[in-house]
Amino acid sequence: MSDIAIIDPHFHLWDLETNYYPWLSDGVKPSAFGDYTAINKTYLIEDFLADAKNQNLVKAVHLDVGFDPRNPAGETKWLQSVADKHGFPHGIVGYADFRKPDVGDLLDEHMQYANFRGIRQSMNYHTDSAKTYLNEPEVSRTPEWRQGFKELARRGLSYDLQLYYWQMEEFLELARDFPDVQIILNHTGMQVDGPSHFEGWRRAMKTLAQAPNVACKISGLGMGDWNWTTESIRPYVEEAIAAFGVERSMFASNFPVDKLFSSYDSIWNAFKEITQSYPASDRTALFHDNAGRFYRL
Repeated sequence: MSDIAIIDPHFHLWDLETNYYPWLSDGVKPSAFGDYTAINKTYLIEDFLADAKNQNLVKAVHLDVGFDPRNPAGETKWLQSVADKHGFPHGIVGYADFRKPDVGDLLDEHMQYANFRGIRQSMNYHTDSAKTYLNEPEVSRTPEWRQGFKELARRGLSYDLQLYYWQMEEFLELARDFPDVQIILNHTGMQVDGPSHFEGWRRAMKTLAQAPNVACKISGLGMGDWNWTTESIRPYVEEAIAAFGVERSMFASNFPVDKLFSSYDSIWNAFKEITQSYPASDRTALFHDNAGRFYRL
């Protein structure tokens, strides 16, 4: 089970002793994925590699994790220093707010670092304020935000898209308007509202997948169900792959957030079990090759 080479395209690190992360440093707050007290402590590359030791992890991509908003490029600088010393992470996805008129300058700051690949600005908007990441609906349709997004396109950078399924029509428009930008959906569309939303989520995934420049990271499936099993997440995995195809799908861990309800092994072994009947070439794509291609590793 551990012989499949893995590129993990979604993990996080944080050093609470030297860096500032409002959501961690200022105390635990209500969140989309529940009480995260158990992970409110420093998590370094040594911790991540220890958690992954039973898997054949060969590369990994770090996603922005709510670093000090006054200095977003500081996270990329710190992560590049980690990569220079330890070899991980191989790719870095930083943060920028596309609404800001000087966002191009920030992108250039990020781009000073060799492993930087793109930006995530989480767009999750929900009627439950605890599940809202950006308190402005349909922001991608505003001229200011789109003007900033063009700066991403001009630099050949990718965009990690985190949202809820009812926002997918909005971002299908964005993907079609910027066909040269590689957009990577996070956490399988972040279905945190339970099985009664499955059909709405499934239809929305098919809608978003109509844009050929959108790929899907299959991860975070325990965020809405801490008691998940391989069989409970199987429909989400299979429907995501049906929507995006093997060629635009990839598996990821979301560690250490998913450490709240999963071990590193339980996540990857579930993906392996679900795909055990797939052709070897499909499994190689899902576990390794697609992540390497989309993040230019």
